[in-house]
Amino acid sequence: MRPESPAAPRHRIVEAPAGRLHLVEQGRGPLVLLVHGFPESWYSWRHQLPALAAAGYRAVALDVRGYGRSSKPAAPEAYRMLDLVADNVAVVRALGEDSAVVVGHDWGSNIAAISALLHPEVFRAVGLLSVPYAPPGGPRPTDLFSRIGGPEQEFYVSYFQQPGRAEAEIEPDVRGWLAGFYAALSADTMPAEGEPDPHFLAPGGQLRDRFPAGPLPAWLSEEDLDVYAGEFERTGLTGALNRYRNMDRDWEDLAPYRGAPITRPALFIGGALDASTTWMSDAIDAYPTTLPAQSASHLLNDCGHWLQQERPEQVNHLLTDWLTTLRNRPGPATRPGPDI
Repeated sequence: MRPESPAAPRHRIVEAPAGRLHLVEQGRGPLVLLVHGFPESWYSWRHQLPALAAAGYRAVALDVRGYGRSSKPAAPEAYRMLDLVADNVAVVRALGEDSAVVVGHDWGSNIAAISALLHPEVFRAVGLLSVPYAPPGGPRPTDLFSRIGGPEQEFYVSYFQQPGRAEAEIEPDVRGWLAGFYAALSADTMPAEGEPDPHFLAPGGQLRDRFPAGPLPAWLSEEDLDVYAGEFERTGLTGALNRYRNMDRDWEDLAPYRGAPITRPALFIGGALDASTTWMSDAIDAYPTTLPAQSASHLLNDCGHWLQQERPEQVNHLLTDWLTTLRNRPGPATRPGPDI
């Protein structure tokens, strides 16, 4: 007998500290909460929802506050990390569950990590995609990012932190900007070594000046781009960009957790060509200390930043294998993860 196909994904709204959160749910079983990054939406997990559902899990992808159909508080400080973690806890409770595995990509990786750090009683394991875990602490973020790049170019994070500045670049042509941003960080379309780095902009310039010209990356169809562009053309970019505008507040809020490890079982998957992986290689090397219950760490060769969309089958395999390990062998596993 063939296994039963999972039911179609279901859209729903739940109450949360944000006001409302839009979720897309598929499957039955232990809850797996999927948290997207910038500039994305629940749709970034479209390949993972059916795969996790077919493997026997209740997969739920949310629109983070400020995105899609979720609430968009007006105050910039409403996007601090503590608020986003509270949203994640509220989602678990609203779904009638006591606990969940939380998996995040890009900013979602940070949100997932801090969710597991602050609420290990709710988040029994954490999956981190693209952005490694680095414990709270270190220099004040605004001071650090202002020094990256030197006087001849500006780091994109500093650019995004200034209210209205990035919006003025993006919102006149949301679709074109998103296409360039996605291409700039994708393995098959990113600028070649020696070309201007799209993570920086020249004085008086725009970030899009360094985006590659040419076709969309292979993982992104015109229809996929229409979905992303349609969401941001409707909502604007301020809610999404406000995440960058709270990094100093996060630094202050999380001061009691300086240097703290995440004690729950953890999985890391990164793209070998992703700047998030290469720039933060020291954080990955520190995992025996910062993620002492880590199950595995994988680097996907010839893969860029959008790895669950660039390499969906491999990511699905790694996620479901890890989740099966958690289900069958409670407690931390120690086997290393091979490069793929």
